[in-house]
Amino acid sequence: MTASTREATTDLIALPGTPLADAVVNLVRPVQTPSVFNHSVRSYLFARLVAARLDLAAGRDYDDDLLFAACVMHDLGVASDGPHRQRFEVEGADRAAEFLVERGVPAADADEVWQAIALHTSPGIAERRGTLCVLVREGVAVDFGGPLGAEYVETVTDEQADAVHAVYPRLDMIGSLTDAIVAQAAKNPKNAPRYAIPGEFLREREVFGQTRLEHACHSSRWGS
Repeated sequence: MTASTREATTDLIALPGTPLADAVVNLVRPVQTPSVFNHSVRSYLFARLVAARLDLAAGRDYDDDLLFAACVMHDLGVASDGPHRQRFEVEGADRAAEFLVERGVPAADADEVWQAIALHTSPGIAERRGTLCVLVREGVAVDFGGPLGAEYVETVTDEQADAVHAVYPRLDMIGSLTDAIVAQAAKNPKNAPRYAIPGEFLREREVFGQTRLEHACHSSRWGS
């Protein structure tokens, strides 16, 4: 590996390292499975690659701390310590916004993060609610390898994907995340509204033993 290649890899997997970003990691890591935590971080790393593809620059077009916070907390609604009284996207958005405001983040910025998390499973809506919503949605979609939208999957080269997965391995992400969403959805009817992702995941697992998304991901770019 050349010095320039090592530098590029270091830049690719670098996290913000700010006090806010460190606080987000300290909040999320203990209450999520390693698989879901790695997915959340990869979503951020892939979102930055999508941003570069769209000619969007941190500090000019989006706030990198807010992008990190939104990506890493986007599945906070399935955390083991949550109240589990709303669909997971909304519960995670509520917890994330409250966490940010408590740490001095302006309410308007916290609301942007709320929208990005609450809408990350809503194609056709997230893309119309601003840059942060777009990047979170697309970062998550890239980490699914195609089934949530394949427009930016090829933005990630094989070498970049290998570098990211070496540090944040997939660990059967799709199965682990679906397990968490289904478990959260099963706790309360309000968590699983009909035709919403959690509701459909719960019903598909009950009827078929596997969700359509799990089936699709087996033949996606990443395979799991």
